[in-house]
Amino acid sequence: MCAAVVAIVSGALLFTCCGNDDSPAAVVSPTDDSSQFVTLTDAVPDAILEIRYFGTYNFVGQRIDGYLEPTALLTKVAADSLRAVSDDVKRQGYRLKVYDAYRPQKGVDHFVRWAADLSATEMKQYFYPDLDKSVLFEQEYIYEKSGHTRGSTIDLTLFDMATEKELDMGGTFDWFGPESHPDFCGNPETGEYTGDNSKSPAGRSITAEQFKNRMTLRRAMLAHGFKPLDSEWWHFTLCDEPFPDTYFTFPVRQLK
Repeated sequence: MCAAVVAIVSGALLFTCCGNDDSPAAVVSPTDDSSQFVTLTDAVPDAILEIRYFGTYNFVGQRIDGYLEPTALLTKVAADSLRAVSDDVKRQGYRLKVYDAYRPQKGVDHFVRWAADLSATEMKQYFYPDLDKSVLFEQEYIYEKSGHTRGSTIDLTLFDMATEKELDMGGTFDWFGPESHPDFCGNPETGEYTGDNSKSPAGRSITAEQFKNRMTLRRAMLAHGFKPLDSEWWHFTLCDEPFPDTYFTFPVRQLK
């Protein structure tokens, strides 16, 4: 996810995205043109899909608007790069497991409505037990625009083919807190595990092995043209994304 900032253009407020996965102060344009997208599993047949926003196991607790089928879409160029990542991790004994890829603006709008309803806390114990829901906008867990909506951002993890289980990353996808940061308990630039959990409000920690697993995913993604986000170990955006100033509105479903 990326942080949102407010820009004033021609006297109007525009929410734009900035941060590691977004071009700063870009004025984005909406479109429902899906011609430059592919179904992810057509490009990466070995990928495993667990599309959390199609189901109810997510921080909202219900299917998210715009997710019509449990599939994943990406721009063609991002999917080509992800195929190279898949080939890389397969040689290491892993497969890619995808939680989310392209996200329609309608889904982002659903998140915003949910965050504004402070009474809707059904999934708090699973995804944000250390936070009061009222701070989700302030601390930039929820925002008006998302890099996912530009079509070249993906949320994923690794699946261990030997154990037939997800690789243990020491935390769940979409956990709201510093425990999700790539630098939690270690230095992602060097790959060194430090064990420093001082940022965790509840004294949570991850092991050296869990940190190593996060770094295995990170190295593979960076090696094939993706850039990370400093607040989520699972989130990566294609460095040379083809639509940096566009957000898309078509729903998530199999492309014809």
